[in-house]
Amino acid sequence: MTWTILAVLNWTEQRFRERSVGTPRLDAQLLLAHILKHDRVYLYTHFDQPLSPDELAAYRALIQRRLAGEPVAYLVGSKEFRSLLLDVDARVLVPRPDTEILVETALALLAPAAAAGEEEGGKAGRVVDVGTGSGAVALALKKERPDLELLAVDRSSGAAAVARANAEKLALAVEVLEGDLLAPVAARGPFALIVSNPPYIPTAEVATLAVEVRKEPMAALDGGTDGLDVIRRLVHDAPPLLEPGGALALEVGAGQAPSVAQLFASDGRYAAATVATDLGGIERVVAARLR
Repeated sequence: MTWTILAVLNWTEQRFRERSVGTPRLDAQLLLAHILKHDRVYLYTHFDQPLSPDELAAYRALIQRRLAGEPVAYLVGSKEFRSLLLDVDARVLVPRPDTEILVETALALLAPAAAAGEEEGGKAGRVVDVGTGSGAVALALKKERPDLELLAVDRSSGAAAVARANAEKLALAVEVLEGDLLAPVAARGPFALIVSNPPYIPTAEVATLAVEVRKEPMAALDGGTDGLDVIRRLVHDAPPLLEPGGALALEVGAGQAPSVAQLFASDGRYAAATVATDLGGIERVVAARLR
């Protein structure tokens, strides 16, 4: 049998379906496009092109790794996020579309500051992204609001290295610091906005996550008994680092928004929290400004 692009895609899709891979056709395409060093369109404009023995061997190796649960983003080494192509590996979470809601919320919260900055002829302010991982949120904000001063923090030196490399590759001026939550920026405020996609999966639920998700850094997933350990700390620790009217915006898990909104309300230093839903209708981001 001649293994053409179309033949190998069809075979791989069927194999992935049999093993309940979530997006079998797309995964087959992304892996093959990576091996051939072309985009996905090329696969269909050259569907009858035979694969060389080396290409077949390399593709089969990726198929086996995918079947073992490795995320496609790790296998191809990149993931797109709000038009930015980010390098990713097992040191960081794979950026997800849900987190784009966090970026959109941040941009909306920063809009009044932008107007004030324009009127004063200065910058709109400082923003810190806590638990930056690949740098997705910080880099997206810098790309869309170059007037901002962006700092990013991660306690993982590996994650910080990935974020720095992405900032350099994309030529976006984001300073990446290492340390626990807000500690590395305690002397760098005040901030117009603190934003975070923290670990928020309850510990007992981690074992029930999809195999590919459990291949991602556990420290970036496990949020403690109820998933809110890090969120509690951020809600408590953020106010002294925020400027008057500054805001804290947090990505949260399904069903957690009411509890997080109550954390803001109970603290007493914030105005009423707002909630933004993702495309699946899940309350995904909770944010509040200082009173």
